[in-house]
Amino acid sequence: MIFGFRVSLLLVAGVLIVAVPIGGGLGLLAGYFSGKIEAVITGFTNVMLAIPPLVMALAVGNVLTPSLTNAMIAIALLWWTWHARLVYRVSKSVAAEDFVEAARLAGASHWHILTREILPNCIAVISVKTTLDAAFIILFGATLSFLGLGVQPPTPDLGTMVADGRQFLPERWWGVLAPGLAIFYATLGFNLLGDGLRDMFDVEV
Repeated sequence: MIFGFRVSLLLVAGVLIVAVPIGGGLGLLAGYFSGKIEAVITGFTNVMLAIPPLVMALAVGNVLTPSLTNAMIAIALLWWTWHARLVYRVSKSVAAEDFVEAARLAGASHWHILTREILPNCIAVISVKTTLDAAFIILFGATLSFLGLGVQPPTPDLGTMVADGRQFLPERWWGVLAPGLAIFYATLGFNLLGDGLRDMFDVEV
């Protein structure tokens, strides 16, 4: 069970390390710049949002050899869109503030305004969103492994444990209950952490 948690946390880290910078960067650019840049980024994000993440993950899992790395790729392909949408909404609002206009009139570069004026005001919502996403990624990873498209034996994984344990139901019910409870408590813990951060920062995600 402990080694199964390790795989789940590695999956969370791998997906968020890719999805948060990509989505946050695109959201910043779309929120700060108007015109064609905003239209292209928001249009592409909306198209990607129309694709169900689980369907994309299943498609990638079928094409690529099932493994932890490929599970990260499958989930990260669409996960950045939620961060892009969220950061775009916040940065669009911040970009209209007087202090941003004052920095622009003072001759500050676009890079300075994006990284020093707008990005710090997005950190709170990004932190809350990232924490809440960790719970969903654990569920996604467990689902892929349960279907045989995620982490493969002999690497221990909670979703694989549930899939293997169901073969021995109802006599050996603990083979499903134990990893199922592990997934439940992991997702509950991240959700409670995200709710606590949201209350502390007083933001809406």
